Amino acid sequence: MTDAEERTIGVAVAIPEPYGPELQRRRASFGDPLAASIPTHITLVPPTRVPVPALDDIERHLRAAARDESPFDIHLRGTGTFRPVSPVVFVALAEGIGDCERLERGVRRGPLAVERAFPYHPHVTVAHHLADDALDRAFKELASYEAKFPVRAFSLYEHGADGVWRPRRHFPFGRRAHRS
Repeated sequence: MTDAEERTIGVAVAIPEPYGPELQRRRASFGDPLAASIPTHITLVPPTRVPVPALDDIERHLRAAARDESPFDIHLRGTGTFRPVSPVVFVALAEGIGDCERLERGVRRGPLAVERAFPYHPHVTVAHHLADDALDRAFKELASYEAKFPVRAFSLYEHGADGVWRPRRHFPFGRRAHRS
């Protein structure tokens, strides 16, 4: 298939302001050339090539998955890394891991039942494919990073011809927040 017949999409939880833009600036400060092209997020479905005619089915599927979800809280705290397997430094989730895992299982069905390269581990990438000293700096400088925010939706992103990821559609959760 040609580029006109396919699109590269991804599904993710967007990191809201002020945290998303702040972490995107930090990612750029570590020398990551992709920082300006990738909004700060927690991946649910990684970059995936799909035929253009499948997009309507994918959006219907994502609407249905979102209807079954309730808002939850994310607490980002500290850093982690996938080295030596993958040259990635990330901000870790201290709260919301199980919610993201459930959400990921819900969206990775039907038209998005794509095989994983690695087990699912929700995180926020802040440095990727950089020299070891830049990865070390990201790991150290964000070690005490902390942010808390509610999650009420996820988004379908599309990779543009210019290399920039943009939200194509947002999918708000259909259920109310659980009260304790």
